[in-house]
Amino acid sequence: MGVAVGPQLYRLLRERIIRGDLPPGARISEAEIAVGYNVSRQPVREAFIKLAEESLVEVRPQRGTYVRRISVPAVMTARFIREAVEADIARQVAQHPNTDFMRALRVLIEQQRAIAQDADPSVFLRLDEAFHRTLAEAAGQVAVWDILEGLKTQMDRVRYITARQLPRERLIDQHNAILDAIEAGDGGAAEAAMRSHLKEIMTDLPLIARTEPEFFDEPVEGGT
Repeated sequence: MGVAVGPQLYRLLRERIIRGDLPPGARISEAEIAVGYNVSRQPVREAFIKLAEESLVEVRPQRGTYVRRISVPAVMTARFIREAVEADIARQVAQHPNTDFMRALRVLIEQQRAIAQDADPSVFLRLDEAFHRTLAEAAGQVAVWDILEGLKTQMDRVRYITARQLPRERLIDQHNAILDAIEAGDGGAAEAAMRSHLKEIMTDLPLIARTEPEFFDEPVEGGT
């Protein structure tokens, strides 16, 4: 795994938890992870500490380490921050839409459409991330997006569940609406489209919680 084994292992395990490969409530063994990745137990221990700091695992004395359930308050906080930041990004980009960035965003949307029916949502969600990051780049705000990535861990866990269970075409259409408004130079419409897009999780979350209640750390209210 290279020289910096601990950080690499942390990123691998973090991604597996976010994707749901290691589901909430799953017990993860330091010894088994070490054997599975052919490393010593020390980098596994280091990775577990970092995962615990991110509230992704919980170490229970005398019982073991378990993947934590999804924090509903953390999901809603991340959504609130993302809406505030990305709505402003969409408005800024609409003021001076750059042809190269617009072309790149159109390509990302078409790539999403091409794989919308794939059973595994991983590639679709990587393209989704690329769409939002490219918008941040177009606004000259890559550093802000990097900060957002660290805040939205619990939100990303929900996104993987919704991408498996709910139609992805709706998200693609929302991306298209954001880009249409930006290309038209309509900052107000671009901002409104982004806000609507990022509010979607407020509808999805109660629906998912009803089918997967064991994934969440507290009951989720709302939904239709």
